[in-house]
Amino acid sequence: MVFDHAGQVVANAYEQHEQIYPNPGWVEHDPMEIWENTQQVVLDGLADAGLDADQLEAIGITNQRETTIVWDKDSGRPVHNALVWQDRRTTDRVEELQEADKVEEIREKTGLEADAYFSATKTEWILDNAEPLKMQSSRGGDLRDRARAGELVMGTIDSWLIYNLTGNHITDVTNASRTMLYNIRDLEWDDELLEEFNVPKEMVPEVRPSSDEDYYGHTDPDGFLGEEVPVAGALGDQQAALFGQTCFDEGDAKNTYGTGSFYLMNTGTDAVESDHGLLTTIGFQMSGEPVQYALEGSIFITGAAIEWLEDVDLINNAAQTAELARSVDSTDGVYMVPAFTGLGAPHWDGRARGTIVGMTRGTSKEHIVRATLESIAYQTRDIAEAMEADSGVETTSLRVDGGAVKNNFLCQLQSDIIQTEIARPEVDETTALGSAYAAGLAVGYWDTVDELRDNWQVDRDFTPEKSQGEVDKLYSRWDDAVERSKDWAIDEEDE
Repeated sequence: MVFDHAGQVVANAYEQHEQIYPNPGWVEHDPMEIWENTQQVVLDGLADAGLDADQLEAIGITNQRETTIVWDKDSGRPVHNALVWQDRRTTDRVEELQEADKVEEIREKTGLEADAYFSATKTEWILDNAEPLKMQSSRGGDLRDRARAGELVMGTIDSWLIYNLTGNHITDVTNASRTMLYNIRDLEWDDELLEEFNVPKEMVPEVRPSSDEDYYGHTDPDGFLGEEVPVAGALGDQQAALFGQTCFDEGDAKNTYGTGSFYLMNTGTDAVESDHGLLTTIGFQMSGEPVQYALEGSIFITGAAIEWLEDVDLINNAAQTAELARSVDSTDGVYMVPAFTGLGAPHWDGRARGTIVGMTRGTSKEHIVRATLESIAYQTRDIAEAMEADSGVETTSLRVDGGAVKNNFLCQLQSDIIQTEIARPEVDETTALGSAYAAGLAVGYWDTVDELRDNWQVDRDFTPEKSQGEVDKLYSRWDDAVERSKDWAIDEEDE
């Protein structure tokens, strides 16, 4: 996506890449396909808008966080497919950490729950299980030996793209904070955690600010763009949305409805510890300024539940959900818990699985579709209540973005369920916008964050139409449904 000074989209292109499911609960991506698609959409977007690469002031990157790649530093070849953030294959390893009483230590250092979600156990698994690369120079050798020798490196997708764009092995503080290997208070890779997961320090990228006036590097003038363009900003997708929604002040909050949903609140320069199953994470860092922290509620499956409705032919497309859900007054007591890859905050149950309860012979697809949309709103309320309890800040308005917020029915439902105002901005691609803002600030395309605040415009506000009592009654059975989904996948990860 290309943005102009007013924060408006002037060019975009889109390409899907393959979702690879080798086993139940396992999810992979092909890193080479991601890089090839990245080049293609950049060229397509520029061509579509009639822009030349020399008109670009800077490039910013945003990425699905935690997805992990290990690759050969010289050749750039991955040693295995990327393990995606949703991948649950390391659940057993996480349970070992729990049994060894290491959860609290990990939480104190990283702000994270010990979970298969994060990059640490994914990197460990790749080093233990990937087939050693047959290199042209026929260098064999154990993957860990090669990693210790500096031949193999690891990173999240931002690192992979920065490496391919600039040749440099760099990540930003927000992505580093999601690896479960980075101390978010000391702002450095943690030697004890690297040792715990047997990840050689030689593998990890250099950590830079999210908006970096020193730049991460430049694109190769002989490469696919044919120009030397500064690569100067990177933010994990949810932090990018926080930035794009101009949540620069303590107490500002946003929720992004994508494959999953991610509710973040800026807590300023304090890393607020959570007692309610939330993550403490780095929100962003600008050049020469202190890190800003955030509390985050990570919901693994929201938009992906709507995709599932399509996969099983209950709907033809996502837009149909509002019409079907509106056609019935309620779900008639049906609750859908979309725990397809476990439950995230505030439950953190990697063995939970998708569950539909309360069905009768009179249950129709309309009820199931409505229950699916309601599950998105209920999961968000779980987070909103935890967020208020941890921060002591009452949410009066929630800024929302992501594909699902185009659905007016869902936005109204969300306002009713959490009993607060929902503000949907004009530019709802705030994840891409946030990374553009980070890069643009770094190169002086924008001088101050006040210019960015001026760009933020509301498309529509939604206010509660139902009473607190009505929604509390519906919400009270949600907990019962969640309990029935928990601890279901006893054997599949052990096979």
